[in-house]
Amino acid sequence: MISIFDLEKLRGLLKDFYAISHIRITVFDENLSELVSYPERVAPYCAVIRGTSKGFDACMACDRASCASAARKHRTTIYQCHAGLTEAVTPLYVGEILVGYLLFGHVFSYSTHEEGWDAIEKRCEAYHVNERMLKEAVFAAPIIEKDYVRSAAQILHAVASYLIIEHVASLKEDLVAVRLDAYLRTHFTEAPSAPQISDYLGIGKTQLYELSKQLYGCGIAEKIRQLRMDKAKQLLLEHKKMPLSEIASECGFQDYNYFITVFSREVGLSPAAWKKAQES
Repeated sequence: MISIFDLEKLRGLLKDFYAISHIRITVFDENLSELVSYPERVAPYCAVIRGTSKGFDACMACDRASCASAARKHRTTIYQCHAGLTEAVTPLYVGEILVGYLLFGHVFSYSTHEEGWDAIEKRCEAYHVNERMLKEAVFAAPIIEKDYVRSAAQILHAVASYLIIEHVASLKEDLVAVRLDAYLRTHFTEAPSAPQISDYLGIGKTQLYELSKQLYGCGIAEKIRQLRMDKAKQLLLEHKKMPLSEIASECGFQDYNYFITVFSREVGLSPAAWKKAQES
């Protein structure tokens, strides 16, 4: 585990979220180990589904897939789970490092109980659950409108940001992964080489590559290009009159034409075309 969570503050925050939304919320670490939930008990229909081994395994697989998808997108995602219930997940990032997930779920978001039961019954047929108990739980569930879910997801995103800003979720600063991320975010415009970074961290090049793949899903050189392109995009949007040659220099490119070539290849548009597309 590369993160540190203040569980006392976290429980209080989740309790406040539930008081406002009446939706159960869970926090996972980066390995998808559950840290805390509020309320602790799952919704009755989820308890029935998880009561069979097939249902339980499907729930765990759904959580893993949904969290992985949200992490790739770097944003809050609303989706329908394997059983037909509505959920939302937002990844927690400190800098470029994924430290965990916030997930709310077990939301019955259908127009009628009959509509929901038709969908949930079909999806859960293969799990061999107790159909009578599941139907009773479904028809007792409160109906939550889709607009309400979207609003709750916006609050979920705000809670995630608050966790990072207030250091409720933070990194273990002595870890190599944290030192690597801090080094890259500080020195990416200098285009440090793998040997330079390895020497700084005191690890071998093979370990450095494996660490980069684990953190970013790519090698060091590609990550540095991504950071440079992100910086270029930021400058293009925030400093509209800054010459491209100056933007190139700010991003670590001494050759103006090479900057345009790299940007066009990585982004799919030239800097000027990308900027125009954002303004339209």
